[in-house]
Amino acid sequence: MTTSTPTGRPPVDLRSPAQLLAALPYLIGFRPAGSVVLLGHRTDRVGLVLRGDLPHPEDRAQQARALAGRYVLSPPTGVTLALIGGRRRPGSPPPHAGFAAELADALGELGIPVLHALWAEDIAEGAPWGCYADPGCGGDLPDPRATVAAASAAEAGWVAFDSRDELEALLAPRSPDAVARRSASLSGMSSLPWPEPACVSEAAAVIRAAFERQRRGAGPPTDEQAVSLASALTLPEIRDACLGMAVPPHTPPAREAERLWLTLVQELPAPERAEAATLLGYTAFMRGDGAFAGMALDNALEANGDHVLAGLLRTVLRRGMPPKQLLGLALAADPTGLSGFGLAPPEAGADLPVTVSCGHAESVGDES
Repeated sequence: MTTSTPTGRPPVDLRSPAQLLAALPYLIGFRPAGSVVLLGHRTDRVGLVLRGDLPHPEDRAQQARALAGRYVLSPPTGVTLALIGGRRRPGSPPPHAGFAAELADALGELGIPVLHALWAEDIAEGAPWGCYADPGCGGDLPDPRATVAAASAAEAGWVAFDSRDELEALLAPRSPDAVARRSASLSGMSSLPWPEPACVSEAAAVIRAAFERQRRGAGPPTDEQAVSLASALTLPEIRDACLGMAVPPHTPPAREAERLWLTLVQELPAPERAEAATLLGYTAFMRGDGAFAGMALDNALEANGDHVLAGLLRTVLRRGMPPKQLLGLALAADPTGLSGFGLAPPEAGADLPVTVSCGHAESVGDES
């Protein structure tokens, strides 16, 4: 299993191996265990970060080539390797030295140097760490919560989970019984619950109301509200406007939007859940959280294996494309002027024109 994290995560001290290792949970969103982490360098900062499970010996060469190949589209100036797990015997090199060498060879074939190859038994205070190239390099890790990355993450509101499973558990249904009821209701609907002429406007009002409830701390949606929200997200105009809310990343509206999409992933059944999970994946990707974005997109494709946008986004993520190359998707995603859904101060005349019908946006405004 491999996850990638584009740029946009907290800063780390590239001069200190111990500080860099301790910062890994804040770079990938969770504490890595039994993992290999590759950190691509961009001048004086960390670029694309990849994490994979430590492979079985017979799979090491294949894993090394697969990880190295993720840097082909945007080669870094160099890569730092961090292998997490295993115990070091006294007087012996760190564990997984053979795999570290295979990774260095695979990257070298692409003209990418390995700047440092590190090992740690665990990412925890006091855990032993060392270097593959220098037997005298090593020591005990500092408290990960005391790093510069931790402080930056706390200021930005990011959370580093204790494990990948703990992070993935965020996507689990809150109430399987409620999800089953909503699935039955949605399966029994032959059409959307709004009249054709004002369908998109009514659906936009449903999304706005959901944000208002979220701001009030009203809790999970009722069955009726959840069914309405699932219906609203099936409209291309609504889905596109929601994509537009992902930028600028890290702003209050983008954070509020991500919280709503996460809530809907927990509250909606398949296949309708795929829309919310795709929005969640795209928003997380744009703020630089590739690990969580990948989980959300996998969730979307589990709900609907034919979801085109989720499939495309997952392919982009796996190829290591930086978020800025998908910025245009958000900027061009709102042809009907819906973005904001009441999160920004309302402007006079900002209501959706009635000339936009359900599923078919028409041009509006002065004609010349």
